[in-house]
Amino acid sequence: MAEYDLTGKRIALLATNGFEDSELTRPLEAVRGAGADVVVVSEEDGTISGKNGTKIPVDEVVDSMQAQEFDGLLLPGGVANPDHLRMNQAAVSFVKDFFEQHKPVAAICHAPWMLIEAGVVEGRTVTSWPSLKTDLKNAGANWVDEEVVVDRGLVTSRKPDDLDAFCAKAVEEFAEGVHAGQTA
Repeated sequence: MAEYDLTGKRIALLATNGFEDSELTRPLEAVRGAGADVVVVSEEDGTISGKNGTKIPVDEVVDSMQAQEFDGLLLPGGVANPDHLRMNQAAVSFVKDFFEQHKPVAAICHAPWMLIEAGVVEGRTVTSWPSLKTDLKNAGANWVDEEVVVDRGLVTSRKPDDLDAFCAKAVEEFAEGVHAGQTA
């Protein structure tokens, strides 16, 4: 992952309570380790807690953020995290805006629920936690069972076991930047 330099890049990490701890901490460390400024965005100020107790300070509240302020977006999984966030219109709009601006997005495990809610998976090849397969297909995605999938700047992976590949591809896509073919 060190082969890509993200110095000068600003990456949003959107999460709330109930995130899968390793699916937030490992990508956060990988992207920061490559030089990016990672901004943790959530619904409220303070801290958010992972399902296994990891506490992460919130940098910004999603209601006050716009995708144009960032170079990419990280979406960690965990069941409760995206299930809760997809009911927050500001969070859904924030995600959709990254696609409208053709910016890279990385989503793992249950995080593709946010992509479905934002209406951005139609015609894309993606992967996810297996229980989202039908949801993604019903939203028009081509679901595949692979460790990591990249489709026009969208990086998806299935589970914590896929984190090495997910982190590497997320850093690579953030380094590449805007993708002309990526649309909402």
